[in-house]
Amino acid sequence: MTATASPVSPLLPPHLPPTLPHPRGPLSAHVLDRLHGPPGQPPAGPLPAPAPDHAPPTAWDDDLQLALYLCYELHYRGFAGVDPGWEWDPDLLRLRGHLERCFLTELRRVTDPLPLPDEALAGLLAADPGGPDSPSHHLLTAGERRQAAEYLVHRSLYHLKEADPQMWVVPRLPHPAKAALVAVQYDEYGSGHPERAHALLFARMMADFGLDPAYGRYLDAVPAPALAVVNLMSMFGLHRALRGALVGQFAAVEITSPPGAARLAEAFERLGAGPDGTLFYREHVVADAVHEQQVRLTVIDPLLAEEPELAGDVAFGIAATGAVEDRLARHLLTAWRAGRSSLRTAPRPAAAA
Repeated sequence: MTATASPVSPLLPPHLPPTLPHPRGPLSAHVLDRLHGPPGQPPAGPLPAPAPDHAPPTAWDDDLQLALYLCYELHYRGFAGVDPGWEWDPDLLRLRGHLERCFLTELRRVTDPLPLPDEALAGLLAADPGGPDSPSHHLLTAGERRQAAEYLVHRSLYHLKEADPQMWVVPRLPHPAKAALVAVQYDEYGSGHPERAHALLFARMMADFGLDPAYGRYLDAVPAPALAVVNLMSMFGLHRALRGALVGQFAAVEITSPPGAARLAEAFERLGAGPDGTLFYREHVVADAVHEQQVRLTVIDPLLAEEPELAGDVAFGIAATGAVEDRLARHLLTAWRAGRSSLRTAPRPAAAA
């Protein structure tokens, strides 16, 4: 079932890799320096060590999150001018492992103690995520158009590749859960109509707000809290050992998105968005209301029936998703209520046609 709106152009944006961003510290500088050269070459200097696992603030900072994002993006579209061989370079994978352990240790710290999976799922179904103190509520009741545009910039790093991180888990699931998850993903990719893929609907929404919808265009502008949201998905998806956590993340997003999506569609309409500027969220109100039952009954239940030892990982994925989303929400609201931009740099508008 699909929300109605003006016809969507069948023309898809070019499938081009983004340009490399600027460094934000020694870790990201080291990764960027390596990516400028050919893979397999020894580094010019010693490998920088991330802070010890017992130093949790470092796991959230811009330098570590950007370095981790750079490593993960090599598994998606890569970067313009960067040799594809870097995707499996042993030295870079070793550094990525250090960064992941630091991030994962902190995620486990902030989510301890974990609820049981049934309790975690019940909490998702019973509560309006974020409550009245959330970015979607703020944008609906008091938000400005520039803040709505900033919100889209933060979300663009994921939504312009929406559903891609979750696809990594498909071959790692038993067949009943695999089939059900692919059924949900089929909707995310447009149900056989490429022009209706959610990533393209998001790009059209960005253009409606005067933003550049090119993939990865705003990487330099997005701060650590938004990077962490995307890094969480990539980390869970790329590790078979974390497949249960990825399913928990998937459930958290699909179950909780309809109320927030409805508010955002209404907020953007209030702020002058046209049909293309609201279709993405109106689509999610309809689609995700169906998905929440599919995820619970046809993905999670069959998975845990076959692999009950993954119950704690599913609960961890739900809780960790809440942790990174709460951190981003606090960042946005703190900046907006203080009259500041929530971005590191002002977003450049889309080029004139």
